[in-house]
Amino acid sequence: MTEKDAAGFAIAARSVVGLVRSGNEDSALLHPYLVAVADGMGGHAGGEVASSLAVKTLAELAPVLEDGEIDNDSIEDLLLSTLQDIDLEIGRVASANPGLTGMGTTLSALMLYGGESDKKVALLHVGDSRCYRLRGNTLTQMSHDHTVLQELLDQGSISSEEAHEHPQRAFLTQALMGEGPLSPVLMIHQVNPKDRFLLCSDGLSGVLSEKEIKTGMKIRDRDEALTFLVNAAYSAGAPDNVTVILADIDREKIENFPITFLGAVNDEEVDR
Repeated sequence: MTEKDAAGFAIAARSVVGLVRSGNEDSALLHPYLVAVADGMGGHAGGEVASSLAVKTLAELAPVLEDGEIDNDSIEDLLLSTLQDIDLEIGRVASANPGLTGMGTTLSALMLYGGESDKKVALLHVGDSRCYRLRGNTLTQMSHDHTVLQELLDQGSISSEEAHEHPQRAFLTQALMGEGPLSPVLMIHQVNPKDRFLLCSDGLSGVLSEKEIKTGMKIRDRDEALTFLVNAAYSAGAPDNVTVILADIDREKIENFPITFLGAVNDEEVDR
C-alpha cells in the first residue's frame, strides 16, 4: 500500500470453545486489510478442516492487498473467484477423504481497500456467521443469514419472537460444501473514520440480542469490548463455539502484522 493508503484494521479477536462442544470448529483470519470468520460443520474433524481450508485459501489474497496493485474495480471478481477456489478445495479434500464427506463451512469476510479519501469495505458472506457495523450510536447488521429461519422471517411466516424457539433456526440454506453452485452475497460499503466492525460466528449472535451486542461494541477499549462479548456468550450458556473479531478503522497508524489464524487452525488471543 502507498503511504496515503496506509489506513487499515486495528483488531482484537478471540476464538474459544463453547460450554457444550468438545472442540472448536470455528476458524478466523486476521490481517490489516482482511478479516474473516468461518464456522465449520460436518462433525468435529470435518468442521475443523472445512473452516481451516476456507481461511487459509482466503489468506492467499493478503500479498495482493499488501502490494496495493489491484485495481479497485477488480475487487469483486477477486473475492468471488477466491470463494469458488475455497469451495473447490473443500470438495477436493472431501473427495480424497471419505470420512470428511458432508463437511462444510460458513464464511463472512471483510476486505478493506481504496484510497484515503475513498476507503471502502467489501463484505463477502455465505451462511449464518454475521457482520455488524457500529457507526456512532447506530448498530447495523450488514450480513443476511442464509438459513431456513431467515427465509421464514423474510416471508413473514413467523414473527421475530417465534424465531427464538423455532426448531429450524440453525438449518442453513447455503454453505461452502464443495458442491456448488453458490449464490454468495457481496456488498461494497463506504467507510467512515470511526466505524467499528464485528465479525462473529453464531456462537455469539445466536445467544446475544442486538442490544447486548451493541452494548459490547460501544466499549471503547477493544480488549474490554471483546471480553464483555465473550463473557456474555458464556453467561448465556455458550452452546456453540464463540469467535469474535472487532475491527476498527485506524487511519493514524497501521502495523503490518503477519497473517494470523485463530480457532481450528491456531487457537490464541490476538489484540493488534
